[in-house]
Amino acid sequence: MERNKEIYRVTLVGGVVNVVLLLFKFVAGIVGHSAAMVADAVHSLSDFVTDVIVLVFVHISGKPQDKSHDYGHGKYETLAMTLIGMALLLVAVGILYSGLTKIVAWAAGAQLQAPGTLALWAALLSVVLKEAVYRYSMVKARQLNSQAVEANAWHHRSDALSSIGTAVGIGGAIFLGPRWTVLDPVASIVVGAFIVKVAVGLLRNGIGDLMEQSLPDAVEQEILQAVAALPNLTKPHDLRTRRIGNHYAIELHILMDGNITLREAHDKATEVENLLKARYGEETHVAVHVEPK
Repeated sequence: MERNKEIYRVTLVGGVVNVVLLLFKFVAGIVGHSAAMVADAVHSLSDFVTDVIVLVFVHISGKPQDKSHDYGHGKYETLAMTLIGMALLLVAVGILYSGLTKIVAWAAGAQLQAPGTLALWAALLSVVLKEAVYRYSMVKARQLNSQAVEANAWHHRSDALSSIGTAVGIGGAIFLGPRWTVLDPVASIVVGAFIVKVAVGLLRNGIGDLMEQSLPDAVEQEILQAVAALPNLTKPHDLRTRRIGNHYAIELHILMDGNITLREAHDKATEVENLLKARYGEETHVAVHVEPK
């Protein structure tokens, strides 16, 4: 429960920053006549929406196991990460489309409107605040081992990078003259491509976990080596692993002397279970099948 409170706290901090920024960006974009800043405000709005998604799904994932969820509700956190990845991808596609449209119009002879200095200050403020929230969220994500918080941290970073592109474009248009207003959409395309890369990575991990993807090979090898090091058992095999939210599910077979008592076999299986829970967390689901050798 304490973990959930920490996740709520981190997400609320990001949510407050997002609300302040999106309001300021909308005002700056409209008053400063900057389409790029309005687009950046929409990006901040998407961040705020994902904050809400994290709060809702982490609350659900923190519920204990029940009759209809024997393995708990951890998958809801993975689902939140997947939804955030989808939101990021949609935002990136919108940024790319908007940037390409402006470049095509500029190439055809259209004069892109130069933005005002208020829009530039809004972009710079966004870079500073969103990068700070990204670093704070990433530290907490690693401490809490939370996929959803980590995904949301990357969403904060994507907003900071988007604002860098916006600041470059706005600054170029202001200080280099009307001929350089195209810098804004060019920068937005570079940023959009980065956001696509981050979104695809989040979707790959999220969908992989939802589809019962195995843990990384290095983790599985570590599990087998740790179990094999225990005395009086040999050849751990038929290892099956997956991720359930922020914890692991591990199933494996072990070979033991066929002449020992059922009590001894049970105690050894419990020893394996305790070893894996001590290494990967008390919420780790462990199933050990004992075979005689």
